[in-house]
Amino acid sequence: MSVSEETFSKVQEVLVEALGVEDDEVTAEATMINDLGAESIDFLDIVFKLEQAFGISIDREELFPDDILTNNEYLVDGKVTPDGVAELKKRMPFANLDKFETNPVVQDFANLLTVEDLCRFVEHKQKA
Repeated sequence: MSVSEETFSKVQEVLVEALGVEDDEVTAEATMINDLGAESIDFLDIVFKLEQAFGISIDREELFPDDILTNNEYLVDGKVTPDGVAELKKRMPFANLDKFETNPVVQDFANLLTVEDLCRFVEHKQKA
């Protein structure tokens, strides 16, 4: 894992509390939606708890760049264009978007965020 154990442990605690999952379900590779069952309303609670746990401030669009995923400039037939993927990578340096890049279907984007991505995001915010 490319994040500190301390960061992972705190993120794991936040997710267990916010989502009502077991510790062992919160692995680095677990996806927030498919594996842990997070829904959009849960992300508000997760963001709040992360802010409290790490003493950081998180703007919604930092984690979820919806403006790219809904902008016709970056979409063709329900897929994100190469320019859109490049913009996502620029705005989300903490996320591994390689898998998404191979088949950039907009509807699949929300299912990509992993616990490790969330940990890298927190560490990125702490350095900023």
